[in-house]
Amino acid sequence: MYQRSLIRFSIYPEPPDSQLTAGRRIIAGVNAFTELGDTMRRDTFLKSLAALAATGSLPLSAFAAANVKMMIPANPGGGWDTTGRALGKAMSDAKVADTVTYDNKGGAAGALGLAQFVNGSKGDPNALMVMGSVMLGGIITGKPPVNLSQATPVARLTTEYNVFVLPANSPLKTMKDVVEQLKKDPGSVKWGGGSRGSTEHIAAAMIAQRVGADPSKINYVAFRGGGEATAAILGGNVTVGGSGYSEFAPYIADGKMKAIGVTSAQRLPGINVPTLKEQGIDVEIGNWRGVYGAPGITPEQRKALTDMVLTALKSPSWAEALKKNDWTPAVISGDAFAKFVDDDFASLRAIMTKSGMV
Repeated sequence: MYQRSLIRFSIYPEPPDSQLTAGRRIIAGVNAFTELGDTMRRDTFLKSLAALAATGSLPLSAFAAANVKMMIPANPGGGWDTTGRALGKAMSDAKVADTVTYDNKGGAAGALGLAQFVNGSKGDPNALMVMGSVMLGGIITGKPPVNLSQATPVARLTTEYNVFVLPANSPLKTMKDVVEQLKKDPGSVKWGGGSRGSTEHIAAAMIAQRVGADPSKINYVAFRGGGEATAAILGGNVTVGGSGYSEFAPYIADGKMKAIGVTSAQRLPGINVPTLKEQGIDVEIGNWRGVYGAPGITPEQRKALTDMVLTALKSPSWAEALKKNDWTPAVISGDAFAKFVDDDFASLRAIMTKSGMV
């Protein structure tokens, strides 16, 4: 009687219309143990479940907490926020997570959120943090007390190129106009974008260097989130704005911003905006985004978390997010992702040093 009931709760497939996750099926089995009679103790029942998991009869994910906690180290409205919430929705839709909660903590190119994540999520196998090249640049320029190496690399998700825009009522009309003003007086061109060390900040310094202006004298205004930067551009409070194309696309389409250059090697598909290179400015830089896990998780927990993310990336929900935001898939995970981050950190440091940023 006990054995037959145990097997039914743990490994028999659910009906097609069932919405129960593996975790809920296990909980259902635990709650139903009293119906099995008094012949076995509860601890023996749980040990039996663990034995089944160890032999592969049950997925390890069945024992993971149902709630994924997503740290978004930026204010609402920007690229990290959009990425984190799109990933969370994909994880829910793919049924690898019962619920996903979000915590926005903006500032210092993600360093404030990183500190909270590192100090508050140790050993949590269901914690994720959105990050990317912007965070690497912020660490290089800001030298925060916490380091990305304290967290656990999970996966790179996407890459996106930046676009530079002018407010619709700007007296400047083209990137050529911006460059001419930059050469006359670097400080008179107010660049607006993400935190110091962001890809648009690095690109602005590279532009100055390539056209013969002093990159150390550029006037860069850092905003804590994409929403703040957008408001500053629409209000004419900056000369030039920079961010991922998806963040400005609606305003470009409505004529509220004028796109004057993208940082890709070739024009972006379906987007009629010239590259910096075709305008004679040898600058190319991309903005990738990924996720890290908490410090101190085990290799098995890291693999389970990575598998959850990779499963979500195959969902229709994620495919829809890619299309909607014009993101380019750039998925790598595990040790390959860790090596990529190390290599990109070294490359960005070299670029920023050469451009006078550090």
